[in-house]
Amino acid sequence: MTTAFDAYDLAGTTLANRIVMAPMTRSRAYGPGLSPTDMVATYYAQRAGAGLIITEGTQPSVIGQGYTNTPGLHSDEQIAGWRTVTDKVHAEGGVIFAQLMHTGRIGHPSILPDGLHPVGPSAVKPAGQIFTHTGAQEFETPRELTTGEIERTIADFADAARNAVAAGFDGVEIHGANGYLVQQFLSSSANTRTDEWGGTVEGRSRFAIAVAGAVAAAIGGARVGIRISPANPYNDMAEERVDELYTALLDGLAPLGLAYLHVVESPDRELTRRLRAQWPGTFILNPFTHPQTTGPEALALIEDGTADLISYGALFLANPDLPARLAAGGPFNAMDKATAFGGDHQGFIDYPALAG
Repeated sequence: MTTAFDAYDLAGTTLANRIVMAPMTRSRAYGPGLSPTDMVATYYAQRAGAGLIITEGTQPSVIGQGYTNTPGLHSDEQIAGWRTVTDKVHAEGGVIFAQLMHTGRIGHPSILPDGLHPVGPSAVKPAGQIFTHTGAQEFETPRELTTGEIERTIADFADAARNAVAAGFDGVEIHGANGYLVQQFLSSSANTRTDEWGGTVEGRSRFAIAVAGAVAAAIGGARVGIRISPANPYNDMAEERVDELYTALLDGLAPLGLAYLHVVESPDRELTRRLRAQWPGTFILNPFTHPQTTGPEALALIEDGTADLISYGALFLANPDLPARLAAGGPFNAMDKATAFGGDHQGFIDYPALAG
């Protein structure tokens, strides 16, 4: 029987086990130019027992930043800072992918350099607030991306992927979930375009497929994963015809030879099974466990074939040696949600589909 503690071949990269550290915002990029520090390197190295580490969301461009003190991968300073992280993780025998996250309309002008404004597929203001250096602020209406800017944004993802490889990462994950830019294009509420980048299921899925294609062309599909969260309303998302939309998306992604698909599960386990059946490669699942965080019982989803790998978020924060504790059956440190994220962030995201 396959178990979570068996090694796994991820598109040519050997993982020591099938337990993944999920990406979690930390807001600790205190180095020059929003670069990681030695503290960040220590944090990830402590968790190198994971079969695969996926970093916090990392902006591929200046305009892609939506939260305070989040790191980027678009400057020499940031590449150098991340190199200290990857070197420490590799010294501990770990495998680490950088998550590339453009937040799109989820942000605020006060977080960005003077003159810049959050962008999105359409000028549709999201409901809610964002944490800034001066406290919580209402979201503002994003500026709609032009066709040329869409092409530039796709190129930014590819450039950031090349920078990730230069920084020593084993690969990258495209963040297509949780209401950020890639999912904003998928959304029928955030994307009201009528050109080739919207309007139809094919149009709304075009951006995600184009980003994945450009990143795969830049560094090779075997080094690229993508994270999705079908039917997840977080960050004021709405998606029509979810089955049809994600069928079209996976049909477009499948020929690219990506390393994996990473699914943030909705309450609909049948949707998960349909995605699993359609996807031809490695399937990573961040299971729906609300109101609890994902615990050891989720490992059974590997044994029964629901997923190839399982990603853990909150439990990894309180238990840096989580794979060893899972193998031993515990004990597990409790997580303090009030301090789960970096001090400058808005706090723990307690949302059903993100509870892992």
